[in-house]
Amino acid sequence: MTTSLVWWAISIYVLIALVIAFLSRTGKQHNMESYFLGDRKMGGFVSALSYSATTYSAFMLVGLAGLTYNGGVGALGFELIYLMGVSLVAFFGPRFWVVGKKYGYVTPSEMLGDRYKSKYVAIVVAITNCLFLIPYSAVQLSGVGYLLQGVTNDAIPYTTGVLIATLLAIVFTYIAGIRSVAWTDSLQALFMIVSSTVVVLILVNGLGGFTTFFKTIETTQPELLTVPGNGFFSFLTFLGLTIPWFFFSLSNPQVSQRLYMPASLKSLKNMLMGFLVFGFIYTLVAIIWGYSAAIMFPNLENADLATPLVLSSDLVPPVLGVIVMVGIMAAAISTIDSILLTLSSLFAKDVYGNIKKNTSDRLQLRVGKIVIPIIALLAYLFAEMQLNLIAVLSVASSAGLIVVVPAIIGTFFWKRGTAAGVLSSVLIAGIIVILLEFFQVKPLGLASGLWGIGISTILFIGVSLLTKAPEAKANEFLSYIRQALKKES
Repeated sequence: MTTSLVWWAISIYVLIALVIAFLSRTGKQHNMESYFLGDRKMGGFVSALSYSATTYSAFMLVGLAGLTYNGGVGALGFELIYLMGVSLVAFFGPRFWVVGKKYGYVTPSEMLGDRYKSKYVAIVVAITNCLFLIPYSAVQLSGVGYLLQGVTNDAIPYTTGVLIATLLAIVFTYIAGIRSVAWTDSLQALFMIVSSTVVVLILVNGLGGFTTFFKTIETTQPELLTVPGNGFFSFLTFLGLTIPWFFFSLSNPQVSQRLYMPASLKSLKNMLMGFLVFGFIYTLVAIIWGYSAAIMFPNLENADLATPLVLSSDLVPPVLGVIVMVGIMAAAISTIDSILLTLSSLFAKDVYGNIKKNTSDRLQLRVGKIVIPIIALLAYLFAEMQLNLIAVLSVASSAGLIVVVPAIIGTFFWKRGTAAGVLSSVLIAGIIVILLEFFQVKPLGLASGLWGIGISTILFIGVSLLTKAPEAKANEFLSYIRQALKKES
């Protein structure tokens, strides 16, 4: 595909997305709940598409395809375990929703701070989330950079692609908060799933049909059809990648925050079902995409360039290729702007709001809007480091976020959980994950995410048993959940 075609496609996408974002502006986004949660009035269909676009970002057709290129069929098991983990939403989602509506929570860390009766819990969890989500934002920016660089054969430099994605994410975020993000997400999700599925069918057909396609892999690279295959997916590596991903729907605040947004429990259930269908189809598409790249372009030094090379190949009609390119780019931007909104709300509500006492809701919203470009700039600078293998970097971020999972589970199911237990588990386990990732070491062969979840669980339980729990709040909180869920059912 030509560089001019790519620029035209990007321009058309930006124009359509901007129109949809402006049309999404209904009423005034004058408070935190309106700007960051859409007044808790999101329907099931929009919620499902937005949830899908936010979750399935540059990771899928760039990251998961690259992971398949590197390690083969183990990538399919890795992603299917993530889908299994989404079943946690069916269990925890209604609980998030009823307490969010009851107590007016805007962020998951605000919920934890209230449940454990400690502003320090809210502050520490919010800062930890910011620390680990900024690299994950950078992963999405890198995906766009690699994509545009690859499909134009370096005519659009990596840095230009990263800068475009950063600016668009900021613009979409500012137009109408979560409303503009959700509606542009919906457009992007439909665009992404339809276009990528069509191109995969064309690819397989161009490579001889499904039978010939898999016979070619079996003949030329049989290790990609077995586990551990070429050794990339050893058991401990697979475990280290999948455990953080399994808890993704709970540990990542840009995802769990969306559990507060649906208009009703029915909308929440529709969101979950729509996402599971979308996710299964998109997983198969990404895996076949990675296999196609392995057949067409063996021995790539950087697996993250597999997708751009496939899109610019002779097998993919230029118009379809550029459509999928825009879809991938849009998906990455949808994840970035969702993270920008979540991190800005965490800082404004849980950090600034707890440090500066008696701040008004409007002031918190103003602070949240101010920090959006600052967070985007940090992500941009991190993306400029050009660290390899998007999929592994994504999981590394999830490894840091997983340390809060024991506290979240305790929020709904253990009255004895304490603020001291939360703080020790999040801080100590989080620091250990950072050190393991920084020095790239795996004690006993175990990845940082496994150490993170293990240590945080032990500390949360152990320290909680040695300290006094807020029994009155726990009883009130859990009693209301039981009554509300019974009433809704």
